[in-house]
Amino acid sequence: MGIDPGTNNMGLGIIEVKGSKIEIIAMDILKMDKLANHSLKLKKIFETTLRFIDQYHPDEFAIESPFYGKNIQSMLKLGRAQGVAIAAALYRGIPVFEYSPRKIKQSITGKGSASKEQVAGLLAGMLSLQQIPEYFDVTDALAVAVCHHFQRGKSQEDSSSYGSWQSFIAQNPGRVKK
Repeated sequence: MGIDPGTNNMGLGIIEVKGSKIEIIAMDILKMDKLANHSLKLKKIFETTLRFIDQYHPDEFAIESPFYGKNIQSMLKLGRAQGVAIAAALYRGIPVFEYSPRKIKQSITGKGSASKEQVAGLLAGMLSLQQIPEYFDVTDALAVAVCHHFQRGKSQEDSSSYGSWQSFIAQNPGRVKK
């Protein structure tokens, strides 16, 4: 399962790998721009992530890791959205892996500075998409899932894995109050 977290739009993607073939099982977007209250958005993210997990039973959960922007408030809200999605996966006992935006783009296009359009275009060919989804959040979520598939078995120096709350806390000193 791949997640492109956000507080206005969150992309969700489920892939299945059979041999060398990658197949899309599900893809969707959670639109939250009509919700004014940030807490309600977080609740919606948690509920939607759990619903996807309960419906598709993914073996692993991959999410785009935080990136540093110029607006600290936006960054804090995005971090909360990521945390809530991660909490949903951990709540269901699914291992969590994080990848930087650069690593995701690089694994799909070969170039860490690729545009969202380039990522979507290459994914469309790779996954035999008849049409590129309207929102890049959806193709970004699929890219996270495909990136995780490509990184499995390799050294994951640019990713983090959490199998429990204890491992999340141990790997994130300073991000979690004890």
